[in-house]
Amino acid sequence: MFRTDTLALVHSTAEYCATVWCRSAHTRLIDTAVNDALPIETGCMRPTPADNLTILAGIQPAELRRNAATLSPGRRAMAPKHLLQPTLTHPPSANARRLNSRHPFVPAAQQGISLSDNNFVRAARWADHQWNAEWADNPTRLRIFIPDTGTHLLGMTLARRAWVRLNRFRTGVGRFCSCLYKWGMASSAACECGAEEQTVDHVALQCPTHRPPHGLHGLTVLDDETTESLLNICPEI
Repeated sequence: MFRTDTLALVHSTAEYCATVWCRSAHTRLIDTAVNDALPIETGCMRPTPADNLTILAGIQPAELRRNAATLSPGRRAMAPKHLLQPTLTHPPSANARRLNSRHPFVPAAQQGISLSDNNFVRAARWADHQWNAEWADNPTRLRIFIPDTGTHLLGMTLARRAWVRLNRFRTGVGRFCSCLYKWGMASSAACECGAEEQTVDHVALQCPTHRPPHGLHGLTVLDDETTESLLNICPEI
């Protein structure tokens, strides 16, 4: 639900006619608005890296989506009898009387076509391939839970409360930041089991009261017992 809302209300607006303006120097202002929506969708706390948020949301990074928006019409324009085919295959010279553009569409489309694999006919498939390749090179520990990118992330269909808890487990394990990852509303950072600090590491790996039934493995495969724990047993986050 939240993923659909983000795509409909934020990304659709932020990427409208992106093929025309996506090479502008001001696109970073659009990225700020898009990145601000991702923590709301995933339920993650700050500071969580933006590349992790896109993985948890199952939404490609904004820059990659814009590149695909340039590649897609460029591929279609290469077809015979297409209106833009002469322009794309025989671009006008630098002295031609046209509106000036620092980063025009034609060179960007030509570069995208030359760099993309011909086996990926659709720009969306090319973008998925690029996204997965970038994620494979990312050293973050989040890859323990999410080895591959995609729009059908394990656990995405859970209830909102369980989904938020799962994402905060995923982004918090291995990180010691008790000021941001405390659980509950108590002013003390002590855990109910007697531990001095109730960090995500402690809850996921050690806590006899709140630890998921199968620890990290359960959070990775999301078995039935772990799902039930996220819904009813784990503390409010």
